[in-house]
Amino acid sequence: MKYIIIGGVAGGASTAARLRRLDEEAEIILLEKGEYISYANCGLPYYIGDVIDERSKLFVQTPRSFAARFRVGVRVKSEVTDVLPDAKKVVVKDIETGREYEETYDKLVLSPGAEPVLPPLDGIQHPGIFTLRNVADTDRIKTFIGEHRVKRALIVGAGFIGLEMAENLKRQGIEVTVVEMANQVMTPVDYEVATFVHQELKDQGVNLRLEEAVVSFEKEEETILVALRSGDRLKTELVLLSIGVRPDHRLASMAGLRVGETGGIWVNEYLQTSDPDIYAVGDAIEFPNPVTGRPSLSFLAGPTNKQGRICADNMVYGNRYSYKGAINTAIAKVFDMTVGSTGVAAKLLEKNSIPYQNVIIHASSHAGYYPGAMPLMIKINFSPEGGRLLGGQVVGYEGVDKRLEMLASVIRGGGSVFDLAELEQAYAPPFSSAKDPVNMAGFAADNLWSGKVQTIEWRNLKEVRKGEFILLDVRTPDEYVLGSIPGAINIPLDRLRQEIDSITPDRPIVVFCAVGLRGYIAARILSQRGFRVMNLNGGLKTYRMAIQEQGSSVQAKPETNTEEKKEAKEPQTVSIDACGLQCPGPVMKLKGEIEHLKVGERMKITATDNGFYRDVVSWAKMTGNQVVSLQREKGIITAVVEKGDSFRQKERLLADNKTLIVFSDDLDKAIASFVIANGAVSTGRKVTMFFTFWGLNVIKKEHPGRTEKDWVGKLFGWMLPSNSKKLSLSKMNMGGMGSWMMRRIMKSKKIDSLESLIQQARQSGVEFIACQMSMEVMGIGPEELLEGVNVGGVATYLERAEEANVNLFI
Repeated sequence: MKYIIIGGVAGGASTAARLRRLDEEAEIILLEKGEYISYANCGLPYYIGDVIDERSKLFVQTPRSFAARFRVGVRVKSEVTDVLPDAKKVVVKDIETGREYEETYDKLVLSPGAEPVLPPLDGIQHPGIFTLRNVADTDRIKTFIGEHRVKRALIVGAGFIGLEMAENLKRQGIEVTVVEMANQVMTPVDYEVATFVHQELKDQGVNLRLEEAVVSFEKEEETILVALRSGDRLKTELVLLSIGVRPDHRLASMAGLRVGETGGIWVNEYLQTSDPDIYAVGDAIEFPNPVTGRPSLSFLAGPTNKQGRICADNMVYGNRYSYKGAINTAIAKVFDMTVGSTGVAAKLLEKNSIPYQNVIIHASSHAGYYPGAMPLMIKINFSPEGGRLLGGQVVGYEGVDKRLEMLASVIRGGGSVFDLAELEQAYAPPFSSAKDPVNMAGFAADNLWSGKVQTIEWRNLKEVRKGEFILLDVRTPDEYVLGSIPGAINIPLDRLRQEIDSITPDRPIVVFCAVGLRGYIAARILSQRGFRVMNLNGGLKTYRMAIQEQGSSVQAKPETNTEEKKEAKEPQTVSIDACGLQCPGPVMKLKGEIEHLKVGERMKITATDNGFYRDVVSWAKMTGNQVVSLQREKGIITAVVEKGDSFRQKERLLADNKTLIVFSDDLDKAIASFVIANGAVSTGRKVTMFFTFWGLNVIKKEHPGRTEKDWVGKLFGWMLPSNSKKLSLSKMNMGGMGSWMMRRIMKSKKIDSLESLIQQARQSGVEFIACQMSMEVMGIGPEELLEGVNVGGVATYLERAEEANVNLFI
């Protein structure tokens, strides 16, 4: 039996090796138009970046070693120019001599691979413009960088190879710009996952230009002038085109073989083409996707190697072994971050009209109490009918590959989210948690699928009309003050049951926390009490990442204090480890520990929660401390914070908050107070209202129940208004007629009543503080006040006023 294989590398070389192991007597000829037949294609960017320091390490087998070990007739620099199926011959051209000859076969294997997409742009033939598909491309790029001392590089296309090249060029000290036509990098992953990669690229100093396209190239002295669709023109010394690849089906088309709808060579389940004596493997073939059932392509080395084995078995033993297709499990390293996908992304499910649900969870790579735990995010897509797992993506710093493979094994087996929940993993604190993040994704999906919770996506929340939902932030007050969704009210989860009566069920409620877990618990509490409630999928962490500006120029590092200290000796520095803690853990630990320091002493804190990189700067500004240094390396954030004297901090920035002292209980003045407060909070500002003396009457309950009072309290109670509905006008009250007329006019003109304004303020997150001293003087107990009112003294008010740039006395 004589076998001819066209093309080497993963598909052709693996087929040839397997054929020899199965049939020692067969004649096997491998024809490769390039110089190399078996090399580490995926390692090419890392050789350019000097991560792989020796070129020889790229080669798995040389033509000579492969021929010696497997007794295969290896012919490099031999291009097949035609296939003649009727005669069972191929036409071969020796590239070095130009001689053409024919070679017969009994069985033929096509492994031509894929070819880079080259857009028909002016100037694309410039010698500084490259693609990267093979060793020869690698050699040309590496030589060009050295000879031309490249300082700037532009990468067109932000797929896996493009981003790997961005990292490796940056390692060479080259300024890198990435231009991508889509609104995200790495189209195999969903947008929410890609946003974390965007942030990593910007943090690493890569200029990321999304929703942008190149229209032409032009030589300008020693540089390339790149014209963009936006009208911008960028100068660079090197351009890498990483727009994508397409299957090379030229030989198949010339031979009259069937080409599929995706442009790949059609094969059946045995990897046999439309000609029974011709098989095909690798990047060039089209095969149904196991999840969607639709024809698809796969440009991955893993599936190609498996195809080579199956193809060889079928040619030797007859068509016994079926290829089940690739679910396209792929992973990439992007600087310190790892991102991967398996199965089908949401955009492809939508394109194929496949219904799906999804959940997003944020967890740690291993038990948080064991040192070195790193954050990771998992998103899974699954079927509403039966919960079948359709796709999954993971992004983080450690343990991404393990979780991705767990997801892939369930998808490959046709499993469901319930299988994820029950999946058994190897557990010890350095490696995982007792409930692995993949288990947690399964639990969350089960809750959604079974109707225990309803979720809302970040994009749907972003697009809702103002006032359509009540936004309920169930994080702690310390987290809330660092920033929330504009218009959200804050009721911490642990106080929700006590303050649930302060929430009116007139609109649906969207609850959220940092990552979604506390939001789920809050949703269960509220839904079982009859509220219409949805939990924000992925929490505030996902929402913030998704709505921020994605593409940008090089992102500035958060502002820190870098002034050199002039003291004779270095300030004392205390170190604390907050790695593994999720938000707000690192900030809370910093807050608790820095209280023990003296003014001028420093604290060095390490954390792995992404949000801490920004939160520590905000927290320091609000508390009068100084961030001396801030850096991130391999996902670990290190901040040095110097304790400041908040009373003498002259340069401390005032927060853009508002405070009102409500001293009066006149109806018109109370209405004005709440109109101002509601207007301020609607702009996203934090608003505090401090009620003292007569102003306390404004926030009394209408039906407080029976209360025990001394004679002074009873006297005040008899003389003063019992609640907001009993308030009088400051002028023209006329024994109560004036206030009655005012309310009637407001109603006729569809102006909210005072009680409605109060309710709006409570739901919008306005903080109510009742003056403790005034309550004691007037004999008013906290049980007489509206739910959610905090009791505090003057110091409490002054603390809020320190963070405000508007203070009103009414």
